[in-house]
Amino acid sequence: MFKTILIANRGEIACRIMQTAQAMGVRCIAVYSDADATARHVEMSDDAIYIGESSPVHSYLRGEVIIKAARATGAEAIHPGYGFLSENPDFVEQVEAAGLTFIGPSSVAIRAMGLKDAAKVLMEKAGVPVVPGYHGADQNDDLLAREAEKIGYPVLIKAVAGGGGKGMRLVETPQEFADALDSARSEAKAAFGNSDVLVEKFVTKPRHIEVQVFGDGETAVHLFERDCSLQRRHQKVIEEAPAPGMTDAVRRAMGDAAVRAAEAIGYAGAGTIEFIVDGSDGLREDGFWFMEMNTRLQVEHPVTEAVTGVDLVEWQLRVASGEALPLKQEELSLTGHSFEARIYAEDAEQDFLPATGRLAHLEFAQNARADTGVRGGDDISPFYDPMIAKLTVHGSTRSVALAKLRKALAETQVAGTVTNLGFLHALASHEAFAAGDVDTGLIARDYAALIAKPPLSAANLAQAAVMVAGVDDLPASAGFSLWAPLARTITLRRTGEDFSCVLRFSGADNVTIETPLGTCGAQRHKTGWQIDQTAFEPAKRIENTVFMFGPNSITFEVVDPLDRSSDLAGDMDVVNAPMPGLVKAMLVKSGQKIHTGDRISVLEAMKMEHSLLAPRDGVVAEVLAQEGDQVEAGAALVRLAPVEEAAS
Repeated sequence: MFKTILIANRGEIACRIMQTAQAMGVRCIAVYSDADATARHVEMSDDAIYIGESSPVHSYLRGEVIIKAARATGAEAIHPGYGFLSENPDFVEQVEAAGLTFIGPSSVAIRAMGLKDAAKVLMEKAGVPVVPGYHGADQNDDLLAREAEKIGYPVLIKAVAGGGGKGMRLVETPQEFADALDSARSEAKAAFGNSDVLVEKFVTKPRHIEVQVFGDGETAVHLFERDCSLQRRHQKVIEEAPAPGMTDAVRRAMGDAAVRAAEAIGYAGAGTIEFIVDGSDGLREDGFWFMEMNTRLQVEHPVTEAVTGVDLVEWQLRVASGEALPLKQEELSLTGHSFEARIYAEDAEQDFLPATGRLAHLEFAQNARADTGVRGGDDISPFYDPMIAKLTVHGSTRSVALAKLRKALAETQVAGTVTNLGFLHALASHEAFAAGDVDTGLIARDYAALIAKPPLSAANLAQAAVMVAGVDDLPASAGFSLWAPLARTITLRRTGEDFSCVLRFSGADNVTIETPLGTCGAQRHKTGWQIDQTAFEPAKRIENTVFMFGPNSITFEVVDPLDRSSDLAGDMDVVNAPMPGLVKAMLVKSGQKIHTGDRISVLEAMKMEHSLLAPRDGVVAEVLAQEGDQVEAGAALVRLAPVEEAAS
């Protein structure tokens, strides 16, 4: 076994690897950028090496600097985690040339699966079913359009390199094909440096089921399947194992196909074979097709660990150090059911727009496994993926596990940035999902219902007002004199709307709160404060903000009574950057006429491209940013001429 390894990654996965490696007695070296100088993975490590500026291209993608750090610290092996350099065959070869071990597959195996078109040809030869489509080298626009017609709409355009939904577009009619092709190529080029695409048949009720495989370079085993059908923007949101509706016969067929795929390329280490599955009429042995192979440990590996009892990172270290596969296929079994939910700093109501911010408060549920790379007080950086944590639960049955997931999501507390916690809870409570009726279109179909929130209540306002007054913090023995004056007005602001609440005190333990939505009574009991006989919701006041947690989290700002000037409505004449990012494209010029919803600019932030749209019809008065500019959140990008000016 290795004595020292270097982890060429950051955040949650770096912490996850250290957790197992250090428990095995292995010394762990971390690497970090400017943005991560005080990060959790640095704190957990036995030693840490600075590798560059915050941008990944100047730090976590600098293979030669990482290898130098490994050699300087006496590391014998490098674990790549996932993302960054984990599926870069050139990096693997550089690691091996430096006399170090790469904890993962060979460069040959990574190259074999790195391009989706070549991988599909290889899989066909290995007897693995593949989706009908065009995977050729000729990238002529007209040829691709003709191939799409042959396949039959709807079709998917997909980047041949990379994954994560980048460079992927669903095209439902021939008229949409050219624009979708341009967009997919542009995103693929930016993300992977390769604009080539393939075109595949789109399955009308698709499910995304993947099989965890593990090889030693010659033979392989599978650790059963995971269902990853719940996706937004082609990225996974909630994963589970085993897949709902799976039969022994289909599991055997998919598992055998996955093992054939891994053994066809002499795979070593942990990997995942991803299948697209036709869910229109139940799961069938002839109803699944190879999509791609991820030649690394997956984000959602904890659900497999939960149902198999296998520590996949331990297996990675043992096999990379020269040991045989720890278990044979017949020694592996499934127990119970598991779910994983990914908690992101993102606004589900704004099409999952990534967010930044400081985690003023962070507390995870006690009944779930929480994999995270952050702590309370840490910042969500604009340079990296905005995932806060992964919550994983396990139960004896699917329904038990799902109930545990809902409870864990409701009890997780995050303050300081917008999150998708409410959305995840709504998804975990979705009737079709609870019944196991899942497909990749579920979120898009029911998006409006999943982001809907119950109306604000008088009780919400009353509790927040009591917290602002400090009543909930006072001891039960506090004297009545502390409440002079007998009435106090507190103004709360939520999404731009102000609510004035009047608190009237009757001793230390009774308050009547008059709110614009109704009047409530608050009383202190031995077990704590209640609003009209209902216990306070979990909540926390941090400076001038009250955060109320639970399935429908609510945030109130406390309005300074000396500063009650009304905020102006959003300026419709200026298009601002919604977050820090890189201006990838500026699509308008001064004097140009535009219409509501027209694309004005493309901003790259948190590993994704975001189109900024015109807020109204008008004329561009001034372009305030250029392609290549790095801008802060709120920066003005384009100014429109006032309506009167544009009309004259």
